[in-house]
Amino acid sequence: MTSRVWQHPYVNIFKHMRVEEWKKTSREGDVTTYMDKTLMCSVFRIRGSIPASNYILLPKTSTQSLGLTGRYLYLLFRPSPTKHFVVHLDIAAEEGQVIRVSFSNLFKEFKSTATWLHFPFLCGAAKGSVYESTAKTARHDLVGPAPSTVRWTCLMMDLQYVLSVYLNRRHSHLKTIKLCANMSVKNMFTSDLVLDPGVSFNEAKQAGLASSLGTGPMPREMSFPVPKGGSWHDLYDYIRFPSDGAKMPFDSIQKGYPCPVSTCSPAERSPMREMSRSVNISKSVQDRVSLIQQITTPKLHPRHRTTLVTSSIPELGVVTSGLNGQDTSQDDWNYHGDNLERGQGSRTSRSHRSVVRIPFTDDGGVHVYAHTEDDINTHREDSDVEEIVCTAVSRPVTLPSAKESQQRKLHPDPILRLNRIIGFGGATMKCALWTKSGDTVVYPCHAIIVSMKISSGQQRFFIGHTDKVSALTFNGNSTVLASAQTGIQSVVRVWNYLKANCLAMFKTHAHSLSSLSFSYSGGVLCGVGKDGHSKTMVVVWNTLRVTKGGEVSVLAKAHTDVDIQTMKIAFFDDTRMVSCGRDNIRLWRVRNGALRSCPVNLGEYHALDFTDVAFEEGHSADREPEDRTLFASSRSGHILEIDYGSVAIKNVRRLLPAQQPHAQRREKQTFSMGMGIAVNSISVSSAFCATGSEDGFLRLWPLDFSTVFLEAEHEGPVSLVSVSDDGLSVMAATSSGNLGYLDVSSRGYSTLMRSHTDGVLGFSVDGIRRRITTASCDRTVRVWDMDSMQQLYDFVSEDTPCSVAFHPSLQVFCCGSSSGLVRVFDIASAKLLAEHKQHRGEVVGLAFSPDGEFMYSAGSLGALALYNSSQEDHHVLRVLGNVVARGTDRAPDALTVSSDNRCLAFVGPSEYTVTIMDARSLDELLRVDVSILDVESTSLDSALKVCFSPASTGHLLVTTSANKILWISANTGRLLREVSKAHKHQCSSLAVSEDGRFLLTAGHNAVKVWDYSMQLDVNSQMFIGHSQPIHQVNFSPDQMAVVSVGDAIFFWDFLAHPQEAGTDRRSPPKAASVSPPKPAPKGHSESEVSSRLLSNGMPRRTAPLPSSPLPCLDISSIDRIGQEALGRLSLCEEDTDEVLPSPAPAGPSPRPASGSFLKVTEMVAGGVSSSTLKASLKRAADNDDLEVVKPVRPDCYKHFTPRFKTSTLDQSTATPQPGEEGLSLKAVIGYNGNGRANMVWNPETGLFAYSCGCVVVVENLHTGSQRHWLGHTEEISSLAVTNDAQTVASAAGGSGGSRSLICIWNVQDGTCSNTISYHRGAVQALAFSRDDFFFLTVGDFTDPEVALWSTRTYQLLSRVSVSGPLHDVAFSPSAASQLACVGSQGLYFCNTHTQGLDVELKVQRVCVPEELGDVEPTALCYNANSILFTGTNSGHVCAWDCNTQRCFMTWEADQGEIGVLLCRGNRLLTGSNTRRLRLWGVAAVQSMRPGGEASNTEDRGALVLLEQEMMLDGTVVCAAFDDVMDMGIVGTTAGTLWYINWVDNTSIRLISGHKSKVNDVVFSPDESHFATCGEDGSVRVWSAPSNELVVQFQVLNQSCGSACWSPVVSPSKGGACVVGGYSDGTLRIFHLASSEMELKLHPHPVAITAIQYSANGQVILSAGRDGLMAVSNPVTGVTVRIISDHKGAPITTIQCVKKQYKEFGLEGNEMWLAASTDRRVSVWAADWMKDKCELLDWLTFPAPANPEESDSLPPSLAAFSPIDPGLVVYTGYGVERELSFYSLAKKRVIKKIALSHWAMCFSLSSKGRLIAVGSKERVLKLIKSSSGRFQDFLHHSDSLQTCRFSPSGKLLFTVAYNEILLWEVHGL
Repeated sequence: MTSRVWQHPYVNIFKHMRVEEWKKTSREGDVTTYMDKTLMCSVFRIRGSIPASNYILLPKTSTQSLGLTGRYLYLLFRPSPTKHFVVHLDIAAEEGQVIRVSFSNLFKEFKSTATWLHFPFLCGAAKGSVYESTAKTARHDLVGPAPSTVRWTCLMMDLQYVLSVYLNRRHSHLKTIKLCANMSVKNMFTSDLVLDPGVSFNEAKQAGLASSLGTGPMPREMSFPVPKGGSWHDLYDYIRFPSDGAKMPFDSIQKGYPCPVSTCSPAERSPMREMSRSVNISKSVQDRVSLIQQITTPKLHPRHRTTLVTSSIPELGVVTSGLNGQDTSQDDWNYHGDNLERGQGSRTSRSHRSVVRIPFTDDGGVHVYAHTEDDINTHREDSDVEEIVCTAVSRPVTLPSAKESQQRKLHPDPILRLNRIIGFGGATMKCALWTKSGDTVVYPCHAIIVSMKISSGQQRFFIGHTDKVSALTFNGNSTVLASAQTGIQSVVRVWNYLKANCLAMFKTHAHSLSSLSFSYSGGVLCGVGKDGHSKTMVVVWNTLRVTKGGEVSVLAKAHTDVDIQTMKIAFFDDTRMVSCGRDNIRLWRVRNGALRSCPVNLGEYHALDFTDVAFEEGHSADREPEDRTLFASSRSGHILEIDYGSVAIKNVRRLLPAQQPHAQRREKQTFSMGMGIAVNSISVSSAFCATGSEDGFLRLWPLDFSTVFLEAEHEGPVSLVSVSDDGLSVMAATSSGNLGYLDVSSRGYSTLMRSHTDGVLGFSVDGIRRRITTASCDRTVRVWDMDSMQQLYDFVSEDTPCSVAFHPSLQVFCCGSSSGLVRVFDIASAKLLAEHKQHRGEVVGLAFSPDGEFMYSAGSLGALALYNSSQEDHHVLRVLGNVVARGTDRAPDALTVSSDNRCLAFVGPSEYTVTIMDARSLDELLRVDVSILDVESTSLDSALKVCFSPASTGHLLVTTSANKILWISANTGRLLREVSKAHKHQCSSLAVSEDGRFLLTAGHNAVKVWDYSMQLDVNSQMFIGHSQPIHQVNFSPDQMAVVSVGDAIFFWDFLAHPQEAGTDRRSPPKAASVSPPKPAPKGHSESEVSSRLLSNGMPRRTAPLPSSPLPCLDISSIDRIGQEALGRLSLCEEDTDEVLPSPAPAGPSPRPASGSFLKVTEMVAGGVSSSTLKASLKRAADNDDLEVVKPVRPDCYKHFTPRFKTSTLDQSTATPQPGEEGLSLKAVIGYNGNGRANMVWNPETGLFAYSCGCVVVVENLHTGSQRHWLGHTEEISSLAVTNDAQTVASAAGGSGGSRSLICIWNVQDGTCSNTISYHRGAVQALAFSRDDFFFLTVGDFTDPEVALWSTRTYQLLSRVSVSGPLHDVAFSPSAASQLACVGSQGLYFCNTHTQGLDVELKVQRVCVPEELGDVEPTALCYNANSILFTGTNSGHVCAWDCNTQRCFMTWEADQGEIGVLLCRGNRLLTGSNTRRLRLWGVAAVQSMRPGGEASNTEDRGALVLLEQEMMLDGTVVCAAFDDVMDMGIVGTTAGTLWYINWVDNTSIRLISGHKSKVNDVVFSPDESHFATCGEDGSVRVWSAPSNELVVQFQVLNQSCGSACWSPVVSPSKGGACVVGGYSDGTLRIFHLASSEMELKLHPHPVAITAIQYSANGQVILSAGRDGLMAVSNPVTGVTVRIISDHKGAPITTIQCVKKQYKEFGLEGNEMWLAASTDRRVSVWAADWMKDKCELLDWLTFPAPANPEESDSLPPSLAAFSPIDPGLVVYTGYGVERELSFYSLAKKRVIKKIALSHWAMCFSLSSKGRLIAVGSKERVLKLIKSSSGRFQDFLHHSDSLQTCRFSPSGKLLFTVAYNEILLWEVHGL
């Protein structure tokens, strides 16, 4: 922190480094000093023809560091006229990387990798020069030498922005600077302030600029001289990067244009820095194009000013600009987005401003998200509100802010995640790769690269290409992947395969890049494409440094006229390549930077068309590496063997059709012998050769091609063959879109992927059987399994199928084709049920009614048909002509049916109207005209697609050609809502989720998910991946997925599951709200009212022009019915959460609000009677009456949320009498990080208490001993301690729905002196007054009430209810009667008034300063001088004067929500959900109070000082410090309590525990340690008896389900080991002595559920969720055997014991058992030294036929009796709740012990015949098996999942979720 202090406000770099002495810096080449006439001072000049040889380097060597932490770098320089210059900056990131940022006018375009950025610099010219005037019209030609009139320039570069946006890195400090020729440079400096060189000190003082506001004038020693009366901007250039405005090229450093001169007075103006805008983009998009932000340029100040004379200077304040400023930034942003759209081919960077009109309200921007698996990089869109400093208003002083307000946006983010893709190929079917291990294939699917495991089908995706991928290649060990895309943007991307992130991107070829090849080492990459003249161009790149963040350079390139089909680098030499094509085979070599080739003399085979080449595998020691044979295949069937060393043909063979026997082929063949088999691909292993040919066969040959020993026939020509590295598998791809592989050893063939060979036009999903059917331009209809992605059926048609639809319940689907035929298929019998020809044109729509009774079809020539789908023949019921709009634009989903089966909607009869019909009779009900004249368009708006939302909403959604989405009432046709600019192109498909919360749309290549109610700041998220327009998109029937089709079939996980609906703040959309229409308030125009009230009646009969008057409406009979109903029922959408019924108002209803209305024509056709309409409206009103508005949980982490539990406490238990307990609680392991303020510490008395579950733990910090206060049964939320540290209060929820319980504890003896049960929900906060006379409790959001209690009697004195949730409370340390609370509604100042025995609590609510935006105060604390500090969920801290109850100062203390505030003297502590703990010096705050001793303007420059900062392991939830804030204890959500020492700047873990669920706990054999494992993937080893964490082994993204210790065999064997079983099927052996992983085994394909060492430690027994058990060698890692007797039922228990089992008739020395969930137990006899393992017994326990709790049955558990291993104890689901004792000798159950609850876990003690049983009812039962005596213990707050006795039986562990309790066993 001290390094930052001395650098404020700026650092003069040349002065700091003493450049003129050249001791700390170095120079090379022509570096001189001269006197510049313009600046009138001495400057440095760097000259030379080679910039890299003439430079100034700061510091002297690159190993040193400048250590400059300033955010902005200012460079004062002048490029040399007509010359080039280069500047290199090495910037250190917080992640540890060093980024090289370079800018130069040498660079033609922006380039980037993971560790360097190249920016082109565009030199400006003198104002008014010819160069400047031409530059404005030809911005794209500016890159190049500096113009002759180039001026001195002040360049300001935002280093933090550059690293954040371009590389997603966090700026740490500037390391080195290298200034290269040719330039003159005056100086450089860094600063955290935005400094304006055009503003003088006097001007800044008059404008009120100060460093406290983050801005100011340029320092005098850095400023450029300006003559009197002159303007700085007329003489010099000021360039800010990121640049201002939408200029070409985008990623360039160039001069901005000044904004128009403002008309406001000097005192009202300021060159304030606006916060940057950004759009959420994925890493793949960042690699290709980044965003240049709009930042204001300096404003020119007027020359002549009128001096304002005042008698006194009022206080400074900060206000935000009004509407004008926002409108300006809005327009600028839209304009910028349009230009960005054209820049560098970006598809996703443009952020459309979607305008939601109700009808005229504006919405926030559209959030753009491009998904990549497991690597999601986003940049938040911050506010862009201009700040203006002015006087005369007493407002808070706002310090610089990183973001002004938190935007409400769609959650979760992202809401979609790409899961699977069905598709292969796109640009080519000749591209697929094996990984080195042979278990994964990598292939392209249009613009996405897919990596798929062949065993499970699991896919990973590489997203970033903007066109179809045309080539792929791996390096030798499959760690680096290179890919190329086709088209004019033929870029090459290099990927880290394991992490799926792009390492580099570059473009050398002009187009048609068709072949790539990596060298084995990965250091060389070769590519073949076309240059600008369409000549073949071969390029060789150096990729040696790309994995280390280096750049990719061109080694050599060559242009040639020969045809090249494929080109490969020799695996034995990176500099040698071979290519083949039509009429040629060539050998290539790179030497001395040149690429040269040598043709192979083909002789009479010179006219062959060669398709592929392959090198001979293997290597002999007596041969040179290049002494190899090269195989080449051709379309005529010839296979040539070429000697690579001599470049000569060794042999020629020809493959002929089967009728000609394969033989000989040593002699030369001629074409006269008939047509050969065209060989498309060849691959060679050390043992055989594989060929793929045009006849569809994959053939395997010996290397002499004597005979075919294996072949596989495919449906289409084989385009690719590839042998895996181990030679065991051969992959084959076909031109018909199939990808599979042949297992050579088993001769079995597996299909990995089938795909359509052309675009997919439509789809439909069978939700019951999880199948999807698709129709494609390839004239096939295919049925797929959604889980396995396998093709089930394939229907080939003579015409093109256009649309498909699944029957909602039967295995039947219908298909409409381009010829007008509608066919109905039965999938089960593969039979055609019906065929109808009711349409002459293409079928553009097919749909079933949700009940399956009717089917509908629409044709492109206007016909609509209704079918009876309840009959097998699907006979026609009615056909209407010319009712559907003509054309094929609305296919494949031109029809939509409402979810209540009542209505059918479509576009027609014209494209300007939408018709709603009765779904059973096709009688017309409503016709809506959408032909509204758009003022911005010269054409009428037409409807494209329609979709019903859920019937409960009564909405019909329509998309239009003007790129709008309209919400229309399906009952009245009224326009309810409108969204403009929904997509960049027209919306091609839309769907609504079943719960009515989300809208799904597709436009061009993107999918968007919207908030249906459109009430957020950012209402949508956008997802890319398709390379072609999307034809259809929809939710899956289970609402868990989204399917989109176009170029391929995409399956997305929909992450907003229905169970999350309860967390939504907004009520679901309603069809009607019971609320009378309200008249317009006085003083408001009708347009203002329109944003709240849509309409009070029916729409207009005609659509008036914008200037036309309101027409008089003639209401028909149905109109009157609707008007009558709407007199009682106003169909309006308001932002209120609660709607109350009220009578209709008297008097006339208000006029319709002005805005856009739809022309409505209603048809009275007997389908809907007036009584029906009235009844439906009445039902809607009745339903609204029944709605109950539940309190909404606040969206801030400070508010306590009890962990969700399904268990309930059983109160009817037999707890032991005091002094008779068989168990006593010895220790609690861990701390509950889910609590809030649930830790107290008093440094004077040493009291240290915290909560874990329902236990209050009081720990002695010196000895580590614990005391436990037991009184709660639910999770404790909060603790509080009196000021004398003699009393502690704890609060927890009530059990069984009862009120919460507050316990008052006496610290001395640990007794509970009082209890309070008052609040209905959880208790949010507790506090004692300064004199300890009062005790305050606060309820949570369900009961936001403040209760004041007397600490003498703990009687309720006063209570106050507030309207919103409360988060925190504190008493004033200076006045016992003053206290304050913070909550969602603001800050509450409270005072207690005592009159006799009565105490009254008075509350005054104060809102947070409006400058902070829509924020909530979340934490508060007092200092000793009547100043109250509050923290907000946006990271701001506000300082309040308690006397005036006004906020006088704010600053941004963090980037996240502040949940902990603590003040001691002049030091303030903040803790937030960013895991930061910050210590602030706030001594200056006191002087800034209004009326204070130093409240004048000059002293306001004093800043709060960030003294120290620490990053912890989780969100900060509690803190306690000493009086001087030197040391304290802090708790985090990670379950850790930290000791913090600010003096030493150290942090030490005091208490550590698991944050997530603990799956297992086990003692080491010698009981010196114990191990725990959990869902977070950690295995933790603790020492006993100190219970301190020794070591933690962490595996990311996995869950550890079980753990065990190695048995103690011999101390010389290397010490103890711990084994963990993980969810990915792996076992990891950790060595305790070395704290390292010793071995990793992978015996299972599924999650491991149980593991155990054998009794002698020779093998490890493990079991998976699939029921398979593996026996593995812990030394070699080899899986010895697989036992499948329990297959299909997950294993719950494995146990091994030493036992001589001769009495059972077998020989050996060990027994082990396994229990599975199907209530079966297998007992085995083993002798692992002799590799013997035999089944000894098989036990099956009965259970009822119909389980009463089938969803959550108790587990099946079994264990050997530690006293008699011949006895097996079992418990599980059965007829009775009991423990069964089974004798292996007698083969029967010999004893049973009845249980009161189902056992979730149990353990048998080695002494005292004790059994511990844990239940879901939170009861721990200790049982003596000999007598049946038992005791119950209720110390857990959740269901017990694990209990484990120590080997000696003296100790017992029990676990409930993450609560670990250690018991001492006394016995019964």
